[in-house]
Amino acid sequence: MARKMFEAAGATAIGPYSHAVDMDGVIYLSGQTPVMPGGALAEGISNQTQQCFKNLFAVLEAAGLIPDDVQKVNVYLTDMKNFPEMNAVYEKQFSKPYPARTTVAVAALPLGASVEIEMIAKRK
Repeated sequence: MARKMFEAAGATAIGPYSHAVDMDGVIYLSGQTPVMPGGALAEGISNQTQQCFKNLFAVLEAAGLIPDDVQKVNVYLTDMKNFPEMNAVYEKQFSKPYPARTTVAVAALPLGASVEIEMIAKRK
């Protein structure tokens, strides 16, 4: 079965990948860095986290989904000291019950970003 892919206006791919693919109603969203329209990175961890979600939610919308359809989120941080600020922004993106989540520290992210976020969603 071929993958059905989705691309979102305003979300910039910096490599050879789709913004999201649908496989039997499970939508895998590629990680989004905090790239703003025009190509610049948002500044500061709170703004970077918010921009990641703007990009991801644009992809969700392109796939005909909403944040409540998100089942799993993976967050990558270059410094765990940024966890509280990222978490404060994250908490406002979803309603309870929140999606499952993993947050890990990584050595570096593309374009020098401090955060990257990916998601998995499910069609109802």
